[in-house]
Amino acid sequence: MAGGTLTSTEYIKHHLTNLTYGQKPDGSWGFAHGSQEASDMGFMAIHVDTMFFSIVLGSLFLWLFRAAAKRATTDTPSGLQNFIEMIVEFVDGQVKDIFHGRNPVIAPLALTIFVWVFLMNFMDLIPVDFIPELAKLCGVDYLKVVPTTDPNATMGMALAVFGMMIFYSIKVKGIGGFMGELTLHPFSSDNKLVMAILIPINFFLESVSLIAKPISLGLRLFGNLYAGEMIFILIALLPLWVQWSLSVPWAIFHILVITLQAFIFMVLTIVYMSMAHEDH
Repeated sequence: MAGGTLTSTEYIKHHLTNLTYGQKPDGSWGFAHGSQEASDMGFMAIHVDTMFFSIVLGSLFLWLFRAAAKRATTDTPSGLQNFIEMIVEFVDGQVKDIFHGRNPVIAPLALTIFVWVFLMNFMDLIPVDFIPELAKLCGVDYLKVVPTTDPNATMGMALAVFGMMIFYSIKVKGIGGFMGELTLHPFSSDNKLVMAILIPINFFLESVSLIAKPISLGLRLFGNLYAGEMIFILIALLPLWVQWSLSVPWAIFHILVITLQAFIFMVLTIVYMSMAHEDH
């Protein structure tokens, strides 16, 4: 069984525990030794592995696309240039179809989200024991290599999109227009007294709808990738010959999942940005 002397429960808990740095109950700072100690560190603890792999993969995205841009040619484009151009054209097409405003930030934002989320999701296809076992040789006991299986990462990205949505809503519509969308829809009336009664109802309904956007955006990505990682961990507990017969088909299917989740996150971001630029 993968995991050596660990029981099945211990093996699963070990692979679901982040490399956490924070303040321990005794007041000292350091890395947590186990999930309970990580939990005791509270809100201000940081998942070092999530931050590390997110930054590394983000840097890989920037380096790869910059290298392709610097070597771009109209004569005989390389395979890398063709691949990058295909991604850029695909994302650009989605932006043109969905976004109806005028903002030069949206297309680069959509491209960054799609590629970055895909790269983070792609880490789920690496065998679950490969990088953690290498980390153990360096003295690192806990390591999660898929940033999108950490709700802190997915909700962080979702809240960033939400913040941009609020910013552009106020910038395009003004504070009055933004508040009007929250208080004058979906119910309205020509009678001022009735409208005054409907305003708090509208505000409650629209506020719930608004807050639900980042929550659903972040949790959808987290839930799908966490479930995929859990299945890979459970397969790793099986005998070696069964692992290969199950992990390969699941990995092939999971390629579709990781791509689809990156696409959905990108599309919803474009939709939310388009809504922010629409003035009713």
